[in-house]
Amino acid sequence: MRHSKPIQDPKPQTPGLTALRAQDLAKHPKILKLIESADAQLASLGYTEHGLRHTSWVSKRAGAILRALGYPQRMVELAEIAGLLHDIGNLINREAHAQTGAILAFQVLTELGLPFEEAVEIMRAIGNHHEEDGLPATPISAALILADKADVHRSRVRPIGDIRGDIHDRVNYAAISSKVVVKTHPERVIIYDLTIDTEIASVMEYFQIFLSRMLIAAKAAKVLDAKFELYINQTKMT
Repeated sequence: MRHSKPIQDPKPQTPGLTALRAQDLAKHPKILKLIESADAQLASLGYTEHGLRHTSWVSKRAGAILRALGYPQRMVELAEIAGLLHDIGNLINREAHAQTGAILAFQVLTELGLPFEEAVEIMRAIGNHHEEDGLPATPISAALILADKADVHRSRVRPIGDIRGDIHDRVNYAAISSKVVVKTHPERVIIYDLTIDTEIASVMEYFQIFLSRMLIAAKAAKVLDAKFELYINQTKMT
């Protein structure tokens, strides 16, 4: 959907208060504990890294996507906060982690002074970031989804076990580089640019486990009035 008028910022902060930002929250003991505990829970289940490395990566790229497309600065900052906190629900359970994480984030953010209206936007984005049941209905939600699904990289593989025995570890380890590129001229395009070592995992294996992620990424791009494209080893996937 193309916007016919400038996108409005969320309700501004109360005069005199400093707006919370992701870089501040990333240093807060409560936020760090939530992220670390969620990652520890997933480590016990054998999942790839979902800790501060992943959440910081997603946070920066969610903000960068909206910034490149001309969205207001505060919306960019809210996307960065959503990216930082999007996986904390995993500390409760992997199942429905998006929804439980949304509630946890709302509670801690309002406790730390984030205005109710902004906390609602972040809760909405986090609650819809998972490809199995999410819906990218807002720019913040769309940016979070696009950033999250792009993080496929060998640095996420935990140094345990044999990658040959697990397709998720194998595909992530095969990913040498993963970039999100945003183009605005002559048309708006959001590109996943991946470099995969096909001696470790094939392109077909990538699609075998990540097809649902690519589908929701394409939906998210539409919310931002953009096309979605995927390149693997400099070849456009069509």
